[in-house]
Amino acid sequence: MANADALDAAFADGPAYVPYLVVGDPDDESSKAYVEALDRGGADVIELGLPFSEPIAEGSTIQEALVRSLDAGMTPDRFFAFAEDLEVDAALVCMTYYNLIYQYGGSEARSASDASAGPRPFVERAAAAGIRGLVVPDLPAEEAEPLREACDEFGLDLIFIVAPTTRGDRLDRMMANVSGYVYVQARLGTTGARDDVSDQTTASLDRLGEYDVPKAVGFGISTGDHAERIVAGGADGIIVGSALVDVVAEGVAAELSTAEVADRLEALSRELKAGAERGHRSRTETVESA
Repeated sequence: MANADALDAAFADGPAYVPYLVVGDPDDESSKAYVEALDRGGADVIELGLPFSEPIAEGSTIQEALVRSLDAGMTPDRFFAFAEDLEVDAALVCMTYYNLIYQYGGSEARSASDASAGPRPFVERAAAAGIRGLVVPDLPAEEAEPLREACDEFGLDLIFIVAPTTRGDRLDRMMANVSGYVYVQARLGTTGARDDVSDQTTASLDRLGEYDVPKAVGFGISTGDHAERIVAGGADGIIVGSALVDVVAEGVAAELSTAEVADRLEALSRELKAGAERGHRSRTETVESA
């Protein structure tokens, strides 16, 4: 059984650095080297993207990565084998869409008796592969109970994405079901690296202050300075996807070696992790001097 406490531990000693890459982009061997480079660069949690053909939350950068992965033959079963083969210290989280999770139980690899089991077969297999949590962007909080029950059974955390506009009963439902950490969407729109930090972030963190779960901010973080400002503003961690996927895409376009791209990913990870740590020190010093 997966140990969901691994996600709690990732946030226990300062800000967590949570990078994201699409598994299988541009191929399994390179992708493994890239994920392990993130780990060497200081990742506390790594979000592994399982490709889906209709990724509604993603911008063009990640959509193109998902296409490259699908074109290379990525499937849920290959994804799980990939996770099992990784040599990393960071906790692993799967980010994918609910249709893949729900339909997995009806695949040919499952018995007919499992075909109506909903999300349970996927969660069981994820736990066996060492996945510690799930992020499901298209899962409404009102329909989360079957997945929440399966995650509880097999020891996985269920992570929700909270948008700047999420309030009231919907927010309460999300926070009643969330565990591990909450993914705080820094701005409206789809994923993508930005040159600035949204002023919506502080308001979102303030709105979530009453909930006792780590808050990791994503959508648009691409530099160490961004990471510093986000954590200094109250975040418990940073989530970085598009800026890292851009490195992979640039490597593909320039026909760089796997080692060269891995080195660039590790270097950017170290910059982002250091920025988050600076932000944490700044926030701590501010509190102590108050």
